[in-house]
Amino acid sequence: MDANFVNITIVVVYLIAMLAFGWWGKSRTKNNSDFLVAGRRLGPFLYTGTMAAVVLGGASTVGGVGLGYKFGISGMWLVVAIGAGVLLLSLLFAGTVQKLKIYTVSQMLTLRYGSKATQTSGIVMLAYTLMLCATSTSAYATIFVVLFGWERWLAIAIGGAIVLVYSTIGGMWSITLADQVQFVIKTVGIFALMLPFTLNAAGGLDGIRSRVDASFFQMDGIGLQTIITYFVVYTLGLLIGQDIWQRVFTAKTPGVARWGGATAGIYCILYGVAGALIGMAASVALSGIDIAAKDDVYAEVAQTILPVGIGGLVLAAAVAAMMSTASGALIAAATVARADVLPFVASWFGRDINTDDTDNPEHDVKANRLWVLSLGIVAILIAIITKDVVAALTIAYDILVGGLLVAILGGLVWKRGTGPAAAASMAVGSVVTLGTMIVLEINAKAPLDGVFANEPIYYGLISSAVVYVAVSRLTKPTDPQIMRNWVRRVAGQDNEEVPVVVSSP
Repeated sequence: MDANFVNITIVVVYLIAMLAFGWWGKSRTKNNSDFLVAGRRLGPFLYTGTMAAVVLGGASTVGGVGLGYKFGISGMWLVVAIGAGVLLLSLLFAGTVQKLKIYTVSQMLTLRYGSKATQTSGIVMLAYTLMLCATSTSAYATIFVVLFGWERWLAIAIGGAIVLVYSTIGGMWSITLADQVQFVIKTVGIFALMLPFTLNAAGGLDGIRSRVDASFFQMDGIGLQTIITYFVVYTLGLLIGQDIWQRVFTAKTPGVARWGGATAGIYCILYGVAGALIGMAASVALSGIDIAAKDDVYAEVAQTILPVGIGGLVLAAAVAAMMSTASGALIAAATVARADVLPFVASWFGRDINTDDTDNPEHDVKANRLWVLSLGIVAILIAIITKDVVAALTIAYDILVGGLLVAILGGLVWKRGTGPAAAASMAVGSVVTLGTMIVLEINAKAPLDGVFANEPIYYGLISSAVVYVAVSRLTKPTDPQIMRNWVRRVAGQDNEEVPVVVSSP
């Protein structure tokens, strides 16, 4: 039987299963809480799997193997930085975040500072989640192009439609169930199949060591500056991303959020090491094959080194990784759009919107489905039309960290931080980050050098922190009643769920 036919069959079966999980999740979706945060009742096993699945996307799976192929063991640092972000969020903040009973990062800012000016964060968060969804959609479409021989636009449209269907039907419950399957497939594909088969083909670590440059076994082979950038961008970004926080909101208890997340973080670090080792072994085992780009290594291993059938499962693992990130980003974008951006924009025209319909939960679910459907179509179109979605995602990521990080973490750890300070730090950090990027791009020797530079995020963070501290000291402390309410929520003494949409300013 043709090996490619077997691989295609396995991937197709996997895709059909994802649609089935969409229908399964639909039966568990009765209201806003079910659709957006899986009813806030995920236990340790489901929570750990879904958290690991959402953060380990195409960059971690296909990209991690590619980095190992090119740089050796130091190729692990990208995924290690992601794992470190999950660990820090889980151990330091996840318990507190879970107790807040909110739906968005912007709602946390409003509760903490009592200032609706912080709702501007929703616009940045929407741009970030949309671009993350579009990037992941483009990534798994490349697998479909190789397997089915489709045109790129068709691969994006069909792959995006599958994620769109199961996300729209059942919301976070469907996504959680799908993520659990994807987590298992990725674990088996990377640790039980790719790693041992590829190492064996390369003659083990001794065989690799005898045929590669010594720098392949140096922990800083990829470059110290690159490693630092990974931790600044990915570790700090994971601390405040809506797609990650929304998974924290699904935890049943603060303990599940803390220790289930910590387990997911450790898993991510091991995943990064495994990916780098696979890439190192592939550089030896595939030494006679001309590979145009490092991101092609993953598919080449699946089709060349692995036996028939196992290669198909490994390709399904890559698709699973990218679909997990895409679906998580999609529902995060829809949540932010409905809860934060819509009422904020409406306020510009003097309108006060509150779309939370507690008397008719089915109407709420229908509204959420329409938001997921609409933004999913937008993300698919962005992926098809935009040639460099990664550049757009980089801009959104830099503004997310450079503009919002200080206000969010400052609110969680410093009682003296004030609403005016948070709003000012967000504005200054975002402007400095974007302005530095524009200046560097104008003076860059090659297109997008300024966009991908490290300086914008550094300058944005520094300016944001300085403004936050200075303005906090120069303004009155946050209203005592707001702080009392905040302290009660952080202590878990206020179990009342914040509506999806709070009245706009």
